[in-house]
Amino acid sequence: MRARALVRGRRRRNVTPAQASQEARNFQTGGAARREPGGHGIKVRLSPTKWTISPIVSNGAAARLLYEGQMEGEEMAQDTAVPKLSFQYWLDKAVEWGQTTTLESQQDVCLHLPKLQEFLQQIYESLKHMNSTTAIQRFPLIGQLLGRLCWNPFVVGYDESQKTLMWCLCCLYSNEPQNPVELKANSWILSLLCHLLSSSSWGANEVGTGTFISALGCTSADYYSKLVKNIVSSLVTELKGNQFNGLNIQGRVSDDHVTVVSLFCVPLITLPDVTPLLEALLTYHGGGSQEVLSSEFLEAVNETFLKKKIALSESAILSLWLRHLPSLEKATLHLFERLISTQTSSLEHVVCIIKDSLLPQAACHPAIFIIVDEIFKNALLETGGTPEVMTIIQMFTQCFVQAHQKDNKQHKFPLKAYFPHHHQHLVIALLKHPFDLPATLWSQHLKYITDMLKAIIEDKSIRSYADLFESWFLFVHFGEWADIAVEQLLKSEDESSDTFLWLLAFYYSPHNDKEKRTQIVVEARAVYDRLMMLFSCTNLSITDLQAAASTKTDKRQPCTKHLVRHLLLSFLLFSSGGHKIAQEFISHVILASNTTNEVFGLLIRTAYRFNQLGLKNQRAVKLVNELLQELRFTD
Repeated sequence: MRARALVRGRRRRNVTPAQASQEARNFQTGGAARREPGGHGIKVRLSPTKWTISPIVSNGAAARLLYEGQMEGEEMAQDTAVPKLSFQYWLDKAVEWGQTTTLESQQDVCLHLPKLQEFLQQIYESLKHMNSTTAIQRFPLIGQLLGRLCWNPFVVGYDESQKTLMWCLCCLYSNEPQNPVELKANSWILSLLCHLLSSSSWGANEVGTGTFISALGCTSADYYSKLVKNIVSSLVTELKGNQFNGLNIQGRVSDDHVTVVSLFCVPLITLPDVTPLLEALLTYHGGGSQEVLSSEFLEAVNETFLKKKIALSESAILSLWLRHLPSLEKATLHLFERLISTQTSSLEHVVCIIKDSLLPQAACHPAIFIIVDEIFKNALLETGGTPEVMTIIQMFTQCFVQAHQKDNKQHKFPLKAYFPHHHQHLVIALLKHPFDLPATLWSQHLKYITDMLKAIIEDKSIRSYADLFESWFLFVHFGEWADIAVEQLLKSEDESSDTFLWLLAFYYSPHNDKEKRTQIVVEARAVYDRLMMLFSCTNLSITDLQAAASTKTDKRQPCTKHLVRHLLLSFLLFSSGGHKIAQEFISHVILASNTTNEVFGLLIRTAYRFNQLGLKNQRAVKLVNELLQELRFTD
């Protein structure tokens, strides 16, 4: 899915100099956000009303400060979508417009406004996909160009150009400046944004404005910064007061006004001073059933949050995803794609990525959990149930359960409410994590889970594939019990082997009917029996292990191969002689069968489980780490 474009360009049309001048004067009545009559007199405009002809202050020095040491001798990257010649052309024009204030130069500005807006839109479309460092490397003269344009009253008087200039400046802002240059750049960007925001009718007389600011005892940058903070504070107070007033119609802010305020915030989302207003808007709800926040605002906040350009509270993000389904879907897909594309070396890293997304915390609301779970289900179907996807679902479920346990809300939902269409006793049993039970009770608990699953799956009244899949998908959420089942098969000497083999056959093959699943169990049983005969042997060879895993025919099903590989890996980790040949067997046999990713996934799941149990010095722990290190090196 692609997010909707957040800036819409104005339709191109031919404009004569006279028409452009008249249009500029007409912009005085425009404003992106203003108070409704009867409010507190707060007025915010994106379109300035300053049309007095006066010398334009050059901000080239500030622009040079922004990219000090980076502009001289640098060339724009050739692969950018913005042509180098066009960039130089508009910079020359900006310099030319700033050096003279004749009527001809002013008419020239107005004549070029539509083309300039088109060019600025091109710049923004490139900048929004870059961080500030990359942007500087691609466009070394960007500071000079934006600085000069922002101080040209005829350029910023064209509301579309002003909005796009603000977008470009926000893209250049560094949320986490790493050096003095970036700190100075941020300060310069904020002063420009404050200048654009503070343009208003009373500011037509620049000399008067300067005198007024001086009388306050502060610089222009300080004044404009405080002005923006005051505007944000007033709007936040207004929104929160409106929520408090409830049904007091006289004190209510109109829904249309809230919509316009949300649009006003779109170019300013990355500014830290605006964050309180973003959160107030996201947690605000109008009096009707219709959404009062603009879709452009919701999409922009979500996109910026996913790119880690802003930090918002969990409550604000929860409100965003509850009120805007496309944003929730995009956030889930973004997480899924990131996990699939990231070459992680441990499940601890996977857990960090999942928790950092805030999706497990938000999923404590059942409506969000159900949607996220449905997206994961579709991913599982589309990928044919690959082990990587199954592991992602398993780890997300663990993070969600942890978040639910930490949730201190007085009226939180019970965990079984998140799986309402399943056998509740089975859900409760699966929700009990292995780490919450003594290891001596794992085998007994697995029998309990398997007996319930088997009764559900083999119930004659359940005939549809959908019912079978839903039961399997539920078990996938808690796949750590499948890993425990393999270990219990090899480590415990009881009569549960048939039960555990059935559970593993179901885990690896949910598509088969009872007869085919029985056949898988028979084949797995043959391998398991041969492995158990070798389990206590201290001197083993690769040939011995290959013979134990072999089959009389070459028609072994893929699901059976997955199960056998899982058995072999556990045998290498826990048997008396397996550790001696483990590295050689992995290198010469398993890797040769092109199953590196599958084996690596099994190993990192095992390493994660060992770490959770606090095991450090056991032989199996050391062997897992050694095998993982070798596979990373091989990769």
